[in-house]
Amino acid sequence: MKGVRGPRLIDLSHTVRHGMTTYRGLPGPVVRDHLSRRESREHYAEGTEFQVGMIEMVGNTGTYLDTPFHRFEDGGDLAALPLEKVADLEGVLVEADVGSGRAISREALAGPEVSGRAVLIRTGWDQHWGTDGYFEGHPFLTGDAAAYLAEAGAALVGIDSLNVDDTEDGTRPVHTTLLGRGIPIVEHLTGLERLRGHRFRFSAVPVKVAGLGSFPVRAFAIVAGEE
Repeated sequence: MKGVRGPRLIDLSHTVRHGMTTYRGLPGPVVRDHLSRRESREHYAEGTEFQVGMIEMVGNTGTYLDTPFHRFEDGGDLAALPLEKVADLEGVLVEADVGSGRAISREALAGPEVSGRAVLIRTGWDQHWGTDGYFEGHPFLTGDAAAYLAEAGAALVGIDSLNVDDTEDGTRPVHTTLLGRGIPIVEHLTGLERLRGHRFRFSAVPVKVAGLGSFPVRAFAIVAGEE
């Protein structure tokens, strides 16, 4: 008799490392000690030590989430982001066929129910993470695809690529449409193939910082139990 497996947690985030490049032209994070273990020994009892770390980075580092403030001056920032927009969302995986071109159209997204769901778009581009190839010729959504997702009521949109937009298009139609409708965007996801064939719930919660529009997240899915 087969047993029943409980829910599984699946990490969909890249690791943030000292000096890494997430997006060309943006500085990599600086990870260092503010107080080292050796230095801390001067402040505590013998045998007791701590490390107090410090990180300096831009908000667009690693796997990160964009809020409306990232695009719009009067948009909501990280501190204004309701938890229900980024936590415990019913999710849907969309497998994008990028073999015939980089652009992911409205037609490529048609089919699965997206209303009220976190729509995660798998392109397979995360296989290039950490290489120069990651920054060249990445898959992206078209403006029409973004309009479809907004009209259909998507709760959140995520992608395992460099950007939801074509970085050669300075108007950034996808960011403009989605963030203009209050739909958060998660970029640089990884491991989405592990969600194939599963029902799942998705979370990608950033730190609650006033005055910032983007910040890294620990994106993950909870996959339903199976027999």
